Amino acid sequence: MMYARSEPADREPDTSARPPLVRELLLVVGLFAIYKFGRQAANGHVEEAYRNAGHVWDFERAVHLPGEGAVQGALLHSETLIRLANTYYATVHFPATLLFLAWLYWRRPRHYVWSRRILAVLTGAALALHLLFPLAPPRMLAAAGLVDTGQVYGPTVYGDTPATDSMANQFAAMPSLHFGWALMVAVGLIVATHSRWRWLWLLHPLVTLLVIVGTANHYWLDSIVVSALLAVALATLRLQRTEPVRRHLPWPSDAGGEPELARAALPMSRVPDPAASQAYASSSGGRP
Repeated sequence: MMYARSEPADREPDTSARPPLVRELLLVVGLFAIYKFGRQAANGHVEEAYRNAGHVWDFERAVHLPGEGAVQGALLHSETLIRLANTYYATVHFPATLLFLAWLYWRRPRHYVWSRRILAVLTGAALALHLLFPLAPPRMLAAAGLVDTGQVYGPTVYGDTPATDSMANQFAAMPSLHFGWALMVAVGLIVATHSRWRWLWLLHPLVTLLVIVGTANHYWLDSIVVSALLAVALATLRLQRTEPVRRHLPWPSDAGGEPELARAALPMSRVPDPAASQAYASSSGGRP
């Protein structure tokens, strides 16, 4: 006899969910290109960016958000620590996201498609805000009194003159895609894995948050806004659940008898008991 047992799918055995590699490479490269060129398109607007920076700074003080200077002050106690923070800001953002997508593509293809869509939506929304709300980072705001740690201690990814920086848009602080992507990496890995240690992935966005604030590249509000955008994207683009895996295991047959497949298909109340049938036949003299 065969019987079916339902168990949750712990692994991602269905490789049919994995999209073609070449197409995905083109999509991911396109996503990163749009990210870079979109930020460049949002460049300029210097006066508006500084004016918005003043508004953000005043708003944070009005709602009693902690000062960004407290985090920077802690980092500045050690030159090694501040250099590590600058290095983390400059080098971890893109590689961590690419490794995240690559791992999901090979090991969790269904989660990969979902995560890639979330990142695309989040990036598009962020680029729209960069265009609508240019914002100078706190390191450029005199009222903040913060140090441009990248320029002072190195390394830095930005040029000395923000208004003419051809490599990056320094007025695209709102929202912080550094934090948004890091948070999505953590969420994606927590959802796609089953280890009891998977919640430690939240250390990545936590460290990223301390780094972007401590190096004066972002305000607290930049991370709050991108978190709200990510929450909307996650609520809108739900991960599709798969049906539980049904595993068929052999049931031991009676000694010397045939596998009782016919009995397995019957409801339990209608399964004939051989011993009861023999007793009934004896008592009735073999009559039906």
